[in-house]
Amino acid sequence: MPTGVALRDVRQQLFGAAERILLRDGPSALTSRSVTDEAGVAKGVLHRHFDDFDGFLAALVHDRAARIRDQSVTLRGSAGTRTVAGNIADALADLFGSVADQILALVIFRDGLRARLRETWPRGIPLTREIAAMIGDYLTLERDLGRVAVDADIPVLAPMLVGAVHLQFAGRDGEPPGPAAVEAMTATALAAVLRDAPAA
Repeated sequence: MPTGVALRDVRQQLFGAAERILLRDGPSALTSRSVTDEAGVAKGVLHRHFDDFDGFLAALVHDRAARIRDQSVTLRGSAGTRTVAGNIADALADLFGSVADQILALVIFRDGLRARLRETWPRGIPLTREIAAMIGDYLTLERDLGRVAVDADIPVLAPMLVGAVHLQFAGRDGEPPGPAAVEAMTATALAAVLRDAPAA
């Protein structure tokens, strides 16, 4: 590894390698050696920048959480367009159809990582709180626009939607559910509180 390469660049290179392994081979294939091999860097690079492998994985989870906050901006920008169920379905399918689902499996799979993450996430499963907050913020905007009922219990609805959609994706060996299936489930879960009409 050449000297003078910014730490952020090395971190992102290693995170990208870890995500590719997770998507291709699953959490059990993720080791410090597989990550450095995938990233095309010397074996010591990972341990030069992180205390240990669980420290690296914790940083990966934090990086993914920051990216979810960025995705929240996009979802909020869709308020008032298309349908509420369609917008939520697209956002959740994008998350759970990507590496987020594998990172959640990784957190469940590794005791040391869970222990490390308890410093930041004392309760619940890491990432799920950020995803639920993203959905809750969006539903609040849609409620303000009159497309969700004023009395909608958003603190209950948001995590319920996250859990329901995650179950559609979790542990699947075959093709993930298609957009129509995710939207149908989302629309059913929100049927009592939706006030929008389907886009023409």
